[in-house]
Amino acid sequence: MKQIILIFIAAFSITTGLAQTEKEIVESTVSKNNIEGHIYFLADDLLKGRETGTPENKIAASYLANTLRGYGVSPNPKTGTYYQEVNLQKVSPPEIVVLSINGKEYKNKVALESTKIKFNGDAVYLGYGLEDDYKGKDVTKKMVIIKGGSAETNDARAAFGLIERKKELAKQAGAIGVLELMKTESTMWGFIEHNFNADRVEVFNQNDKASMVSDFPYLWLQDESGTYMSEMEAKKNTKVNLTMSGNKYASITSQNVIGIIEGTDPKLKNEYIIYSAHYDHVGIGTPDETGDTIYNGARDNAVGTTTVLSMAQNLAKYPTKRSALFILFTGEEKGLLGSEFYVNNPVLPLNQMVYCFNSDNAGYNDTSLATIIGLERTTVSQHIKNAASTFGITAVDDPAPEQGLFDRSDNVHFAKKGIPSPTFSLGFTAFNGDVTKYYHRPGDEANTLDYDYLFKFFKAYVLAGRSIANDPVTPFWTAGDTYESSGKKLYNK
Repeated sequence: MKQIILIFIAAFSITTGLAQTEKEIVESTVSKNNIEGHIYFLADDLLKGRETGTPENKIAASYLANTLRGYGVSPNPKTGTYYQEVNLQKVSPPEIVVLSINGKEYKNKVALESTKIKFNGDAVYLGYGLEDDYKGKDVTKKMVIIKGGSAETNDARAAFGLIERKKELAKQAGAIGVLELMKTESTMWGFIEHNFNADRVEVFNQNDKASMVSDFPYLWLQDESGTYMSEMEAKKNTKVNLTMSGNKYASITSQNVIGIIEGTDPKLKNEYIIYSAHYDHVGIGTPDETGDTIYNGARDNAVGTTTVLSMAQNLAKYPTKRSALFILFTGEEKGLLGSEFYVNNPVLPLNQMVYCFNSDNAGYNDTSLATIIGLERTTVSQHIKNAASTFGITAVDDPAPEQGLFDRSDNVHFAKKGIPSPTFSLGFTAFNGDVTKYYHRPGDEANTLDYDYLFKFFKAYVLAGRSIANDPVTPFWTAGDTYESSGKKLYNK
């Protein structure tokens, strides 16, 4: 009799387990206490803002790796550890940049590209420095002076996008370097100086070292009112004196954190869903009004990182039909470097990656929403909408396309390879208010978050991921998308 009862209890337990809904499976692992614990640790002052290449960034990587280990997630198959070493190079700007034009020294300048040079010679003003501007002009061994941007648009972003084109035109014409006059107000110029007069980090390959060192100076000069442009247009003869030291280079190593869970379906397990987020932030910077200098990065991106950890914890206990690849990137704040490195050095073939469910955040100003950057750009948008509504929030697409957010997060490197790659973000209706209040600010701390809202947000992400990973139909780009042709090439469609 006792044996019969035990068999009945065991059978009942199995039946009950099988009867669990997907919603219940999500709720059984996603815990508000765990969410708070991860975010409070990652955004703690102890980690000093998790800047790429710092010891504190490595502490964060270790925490993530060992959290995956604790869940039972398998390590990176290429290394047997939970790390992928990312080789980076820190580039420090030149210590000496002295420039005068016709005897007048220019103070407000930044070197976009520098080289050790001492030039004292002629310069030629060439309008915007585009193809037609070179016709009939001899710039051999001369400095070229140009206006920022083009006739169509001359804001800083447009001007930055034209740098490579203008540089190549100047080099092909035999010029020594380029001085570009930027009609930019003081606030924007301050942002430009902060970015280009500070150390930067880039992906480094020893074989490419020689080609990475510039031999062609390219400077931006602030011309807030356009006065200098008028002077250059009026002058027939221009003399330039430029003394510049070169950049300094130092190798640094950081880590992507990687884990894998095999799927349960004999066929679909050969397809992988990537769950990704970046864990770095911007480190220590300008103090705010309270004197705080640590940019904690709770929203950006301890929240996204913890979203992926929640997915890993759930799938370790309840695997889906498709396999899962978890990637937590370093170097996003330095220019999407960890994801750039990964797509060029994948641990598994990229054509087995059928979807990348990225999570990145600036902040939120509407707790009734989850904002998915690129929601309608893939064929599984309904899964995401259903998952959000299951937990009382609404999934909406990017409300601020002018910000170019799809192309500003790690997902874009996967999209360029052809992998459908939206980004799951905290709810916002515009890029303002409480979004910009905390975005890249010292006040982005763990104790300023609404954890009741996050609890819904995290469960929605996990349920959406499970739904996509269990769908017998493989996800893809919607017809006509920018990256559809890349996807067809990757998957031989």
